[in-house]
Amino acid sequence: MPSVPPLRRAVDSVLLLDKHPGITSNAALQTARRLFAARKAGHTGTLDPMASGLLPLTFGEATKFSQILLDAGKTYEAGVKLGTQTDTGDAEGTVLSVQPVAINETELRAALTRFTGEIEQTPPMYSALKRNGKPLYEYARAGVEIERAPRRVTIIELTLLAFQKNRFVIRVACSKGAYIRSLAMDIGTALGCGAHLDTLRRTRIGDFDLSGSITLDALDATEPSQRDALLAPTDALLKGFPKLELESIDARLILHGQPLCRSRSQSPGDCIRLYGPDGFLGLGQWKEDERLWPKRLVDSSFLAREA
Repeated sequence: MPSVPPLRRAVDSVLLLDKHPGITSNAALQTARRLFAARKAGHTGTLDPMASGLLPLTFGEATKFSQILLDAGKTYEAGVKLGTQTDTGDAEGTVLSVQPVAINETELRAALTRFTGEIEQTPPMYSALKRNGKPLYEYARAGVEIERAPRRVTIIELTLLAFQKNRFVIRVACSKGAYIRSLAMDIGTALGCGAHLDTLRRTRIGDFDLSGSITLDALDATEPSQRDALLAPTDALLKGFPKLELESIDARLILHGQPLCRSRSQSPGDCIRLYGPDGFLGLGQWKEDERLWPKRLVDSSFLAREA
């Protein structure tokens, strides 16, 4: 007899996952989805398999708002090995060269100051950045080098946490689009000895940090009846936006795609969380016409479940 697919249910929530190294973000997502028996799931930006740390996962209607964290700033703790360069820029790659290291802490701190603020960074070949619809890492695995244009990124904070001979650990707070592997390699180049990233842990995305996160092992060990208590509500990703409560008539207009004429309290393009009598409605956005327009809304079945 053919196997019966597992029953899926509507789960409209956010899970703060602490991903362990050695697993892809998609594998972590699918495991969490199975444990919650969720119909629909997504993530808010991937982590490399070698990396650990914060990976917010979204279920159901919360997946509509994943882009919010894709655009958010992030904080990492990164271990960098000096003197060894690899083809991937991390510890999983093939060693290309080994050079002696004669760097002291003063020289290292001086080099780090050159990478704070707005800098130019060339995306690594082993990255998910796409060219002609194909991720760069597929070209790299085939031995094809693709020319990449440098991009401007912002390193908000670069703090030395530890230093021992040929290895150091830094905390990096950065803008969207920054590659920590590229940063590690560029620091090694600046020091004249080369370097690669040997550990990476993401500790913050936007307003979220590791507090309240859970590992897959701990989630699996939790009684199924108690797992939903570990989830954050659908609007958790939007807590940084102002909130607006709407009366029933205005909530209906928004849900039917109609704008509201309101006294604008924000700049054109700014977003606001919208709530009606039945709860969270989605995101609205102020436009140049001085009206509040729906930007991304939950569907009616979600409202029925919440009511």
